[in-house]
Amino acid sequence: MSNTIQFPMLGDARGSLVVLEAQKQIPFDIQRVYYIFGTQEGIARGFHAHKELLQVAVCVSGQCKMLLDNGNEKTVITMDSPTHGVLIDRMVWHEMHDFSSDCVLLVLASAHYDEADYIRNYDDFTSLSSIEKGRISE
Repeated sequence: MSNTIQFPMLGDARGSLVVLEAQKQIPFDIQRVYYIFGTQEGIARGFHAHKELLQVAVCVSGQCKMLLDNGNEKTVITMDSPTHGVLIDRMVWHEMHDFSSDCVLLVLASAHYDEADYIRNYDDFTSLSSIEKGRISE
């Protein structure tokens, strides 16, 4: 499962700059932006999937690990660079853990918050994931 996106780094002797534009570096129109920071040691976040939402996560400071699970395979990605993003596709269970004390995880989302789009129970996710795979193979 390849979910990483490399962002071009711009800048000069004064410093670096990364530009993120909808339908360019980010493969969807951006409707919502949020960020996670100040996560206490040993605390994990996420533990859900989305039925329709697309997201790109960027660790703009510090580092953390992200587990991605599409119901068929699991991948753990170390996020430690503001020039790399992780695409979190539809129907991908994700968990973030091992946050450094200075971690700031920026997330760009394709839609506004909608609780009905969340799958918060892993067993429900695996059941829905199997149904989705069956539809695709038909």
